[in-house]
Amino acid sequence: MVQLCFVLDLRSLVPPLLRDIKQSLLQLANFYAISSSSSSHARKSVTLGDKIGLCYVFKNRLSSSDELAVAYNPVGNFNLRDFHHAVNNLPYDAFLADIDSISDLMISNVLSERVLYSWQGKDIERKVIVITSTLPEDIDSIVQKSLMDAADKCVSVDFAVFQQKSIHLTDTRENINNFRRCISHLDNCSVQTYIPDFRVFHSLVKRWLLILKDDMEEPLLARLIFKDNLFDSVNHIFCNLFAPVNPITNIFTQCRTCRCHGIPLGDAEKNFSRLSCSVTGCNLETCDVMENSVQLGEKNILFLPSFYNSLKPLQISLPINITVTERINLTSLDEGLIIGASFVVIPSSYHPIETTSDDGDQSDLNVQLFRGLSSFLHSMNQGLICSSNCDLETMAEAPYHCYYILQPSDTGPMLMRRLAGAEEVLRVPDNQLVDSSINKEIESSVQACLLKVSIF
Repeated sequence: MVQLCFVLDLRSLVPPLLRDIKQSLLQLANFYAISSSSSSHARKSVTLGDKIGLCYVFKNRLSSSDELAVAYNPVGNFNLRDFHHAVNNLPYDAFLADIDSISDLMISNVLSERVLYSWQGKDIERKVIVITSTLPEDIDSIVQKSLMDAADKCVSVDFAVFQQKSIHLTDTRENINNFRRCISHLDNCSVQTYIPDFRVFHSLVKRWLLILKDDMEEPLLARLIFKDNLFDSVNHIFCNLFAPVNPITNIFTQCRTCRCHGIPLGDAEKNFSRLSCSVTGCNLETCDVMENSVQLGEKNILFLPSFYNSLKPLQISLPINITVTERINLTSLDEGLIIGASFVVIPSSYHPIETTSDDGDQSDLNVQLFRGLSSFLHSMNQGLICSSNCDLETMAEAPYHCYYILQPSDTGPMLMRRLAGAEEVLRVPDNQLVDSSINKEIESSVQACLLKVSIF
């Protein structure tokens, strides 16, 4: 489990920049709230653990002193509404226009028993992200000790510096370089500079979300099996599969309903003879209760077939065996046959392959084989047709073979996509475009319309 703590230095963040940062934090919270485990495509529990903390540094105008305030304290379960409320209430008037440099980021106050170490969980990894536009030239002994102690407690500190266009830009860069030298001996600290841009904020949100998601810590392990040996006596490659998107999935909750009106029954009473219909008030016998009902939201009820409970999918065992059957030219691939979710495939570096060869170190043979495979397929513009008895969409063992295509890329990772089986392919509508002739006036009008559509 990883816990994020955002520390915003409001003294150095101009209102437009703070607005973009607040929007990024709200997006992160939204994505985290709807995120689901890709290993099961369902939430492991109804509640979502609190993993995001929010603090900010400001100057008290009455006492003229720098102070640290906690806007959102991660205790218990994550509350999206309260987090939105905390972010939206961050003050815009805390920016100090005449500030050239700061002497203290209040990081020692964050790394203390009053703030970070008082939050839930003892043996968890924590990451503090300090968002500012300027850094002090150096750090004192107190800050040094706080950062060193943080390393012993599995706490890392990232300083995200957003550089603004100003006449003091040269001085700001010098301060950043001096600050880097002061923390260069600390492995748990880093400094990153950014230009305020919507693409940068979008990238940061995705990066922070990957840190929060538990399923990214344990990728899906697969073994790609070939009919012939790839090298020496090795005929397989270990791969890690990652879902490239975070789908928004509806929550289905299994429930019991009365057969007469289809209204959900409470789970407090387990004895069927004590259950009653909320409409008629009559007691319900066992035969009057439907167990194969699913509740979607608060009002919608789905009634599943009576044999639903008897078809419990077999859980898969890792690694998943995926057998390569044939090659295919990507130019002849019908995109209409690709269904379901895709998976990014990279080599697993934690499964060295033993061979009988004495030629050097074979510890990275698995990675080398993967790179060779991807390079060859990319040069030939080809993919691999693979089969497995595992349905990666439901993460369960299937009673039939599922077919996938493995596509290469010019950057190294490959993409695995599900192919529709013969039983899943629907009839294609009759082709009514046999006559290729088109009215020139209509053609010109369509072209003029399309040229006005912006290119993504």
